[in-house]
Amino acid sequence: MKIAVVFDTPHPEWDDAAFTKEVDAKVEEAEYDVARALLAGGHDVRMIGIRDEIGPLLEQLAAFQPKLVFNGVESFRGHARLEYAVAAALEMYGYRYTGSSPAALLVARNKSLTKKILAYHDIRVPAFAEFHEGEDIVRPSELRFPLIVKPLLEDASVGIAQASVVDDDDSLVERVGFIHKKHHQAAIVEELVEGREVYVGLIGNDELEVLPLTEMTFGEPETTDHRIATYKAKWDEEYRKRKKIKNVFAKGVSEELTVRIREICTTAFHALWLQDYGRVDVRLTHDDQVYVLEVNPNPFIAYEHEMANAAEKAGLKYNAFIQRIVDEAMAR
Repeated sequence: MKIAVVFDTPHPEWDDAAFTKEVDAKVEEAEYDVARALLAGGHDVRMIGIRDEIGPLLEQLAAFQPKLVFNGVESFRGHARLEYAVAAALEMYGYRYTGSSPAALLVARNKSLTKKILAYHDIRVPAFAEFHEGEDIVRPSELRFPLIVKPLLEDASVGIAQASVVDDDDSLVERVGFIHKKHHQAAIVEELVEGREVYVGLIGNDELEVLPLTEMTFGEPETTDHRIATYKAKWDEEYRKRKKIKNVFAKGVSEELTVRIREICTTAFHALWLQDYGRVDVRLTHDDQVYVLEVNPNPFIAYEHEMANAAEKAGLKYNAFIQRIVDEAMAR
C-alpha cells in the first residue's frame, strides 16, 4: 500500500528522489532504515522531510494520498517539544499515522507531568521538583542529594551530562541556571536512583507484547563516573568505546521481577496513552525496586539499535518489526 515516511531533516528542500538516493546508498538514519524495510515489504513509499514549515508536508501528502503515514518526526522547527504538532496536523487532516497521538506526545515530553501521572497509577518514580526561569531555586527538604538536573521538555538525554549530578545546593543552583540559559526551558530536579539502567520495549495497543529487556552497562566497576545515560553515553560512539559502555540484553533478572517489570511498563504505556510501540526506561535498585524514569512514545527504531535488537530477539527481524508497527497502526 501507499505509505509516506515523514521525518524531520536538515534538508527540507530535498524531494523524494533525493531521499531515495540516500536509502539506496545505505545511509544509516532511522527514517532510511524504515523506508528500506517498507520497500522490502512491497509498499509504495514516499519520503517526506520537514523542518520549519507544515505546508509542504500537507501539499505532498495531498498529492500522494497515502493509506498510512509512518511518523518518524522527532522535532519541528528544531524543537523536540513541538514533535506533537506534526501528529496533530496529520490527525486534523484525516491521515492514518503510526505511533502515538498528539496528546501522548505532548504529555510524555513533560517529565514532571509524566511522573505525576505515573505516581497516580502507583508506579514508583524518583522524588522530584521543577524550577522555572525567574523562580527562586530552593530545594524542597524531601529532595535528598545526590540529585540529577535535566531539561524538562527534552528527550534522547539532551542536556544530560556527568555535570548534571549535583551534591550540594550551590551546585544545584548553578546547574538549574545552566539549563535555563542553555535550553530555554524549565529544569526538573530528581533524586538520583542508583541501580541498573534497563529499557523495556513494547509493541501493540489494547494487547501489548513486551520485548526482551535491554540494559546499558557502564564499563569497569572502578569508574568514578556516575552511571547515568548521558547524551554522550547514548550517542557518542568514541566516548562509549572509551568508557566501555554497551547496550546488551539484561541478564540475571529473575522471572518474578521480569513479570513485575512487564506489568509496570504495560500500565505506564496505557497511562500515558501510547499507541503502536513505545519504550519505558526504568531503574532497578539493589533490592529489586523498579523506578520508572521516562516513558517514550515513538522511540528510536533504527536498525541494530536496542529496540530493534529486542524485537529481533523476540522473533521479529527488522523488516517484520517495521511491518508489525504498520499492522498495529492499521488495526487501530
